[in-house]
Amino acid sequence: MDKLEQFLTRAEAVLARVEGMLPPAAPEIDWDKAVAFRWRKRQGRGFLQPVPNLSALSLDDLCNIERQKQLIEQNTRQFVRRAPANNVLLTGARGTGKSSLIKACLNAYASEGLRLIEVDKDDLHDLGDIVDLISTRPERFIVFCDDLSFEDGESGYKALKVALDGSISAQSDNVLIYATSNRRHLLPEYMSDNETYKHTSDGEIHPGEVVEEKISLSERFGLWVSFYPFKQDDYLTIVGHWLKHFGCQEEEIANARGDALVWALERGSRSGRVAWQFARDYSGRKA
Repeated sequence: MDKLEQFLTRAEAVLARVEGMLPPAAPEIDWDKAVAFRWRKRQGRGFLQPVPNLSALSLDDLCNIERQKQLIEQNTRQFVRRAPANNVLLTGARGTGKSSLIKACLNAYASEGLRLIEVDKDDLHDLGDIVDLISTRPERFIVFCDDLSFEDGESGYKALKVALDGSISAQSDNVLIYATSNRRHLLPEYMSDNETYKHTSDGEIHPGEVVEEKISLSERFGLWVSFYPFKQDDYLTIVGHWLKHFGCQEEEIANARGDALVWALERGSRSGRVAWQFARDYSGRKA
């Protein structure tokens, strides 16, 4: 009997050690707790982490990108209302509202069942697991990849290609992928790529395999939306909007124009992000 007790004690100790080495169980998801989630990894196991505090951006806060706003809002509205819609790639100048537009659309359509899941580039291999996790939910999910780009040798883009339009199974009806990037084709482009183009006898030019590979990923997004640097008047309009948002009066806004231009000159950019940063600084100093 003593030997049996010793054996059971040792067995319990071994099991305790093994349990300590295993990854913890994924936490239960409270779908009513949040409208946005982040995909996180803990000891190799992925799970959805609710985002309790969302940016309060509205579509009206985004100025001078009316065409882009109309395209993204229309596509998102179609998706939420169960009409056909496309995966979206938003590309172009930094700080012009690409990510903000997606957040504003979430705020606009969350009450109709829209949800957002933010996924880091390093976790794109888990896209299949994420889709399986939410495929039976009644909500409509946007998988959001911010500031997406790949370097040569990275394999994550292959997982994204499969998730977009390369799997043997059909895409889940309640999931779309929205990605933002400063690169239109998501991969670095080199002068040497031009050497792979082929010339036919009748003068036509056909891209080589290297170029085709780089184009193939972005081509799988059904909707491309491009963003461009703001002109000076556009930048000042955005500054005025945010100064008003922070409680500045019209006279203060007019007096701030010169400071706003200097602020942009020092940063080498007249983007919406720079305008927002200036408005925070200016209104804070005047408070």
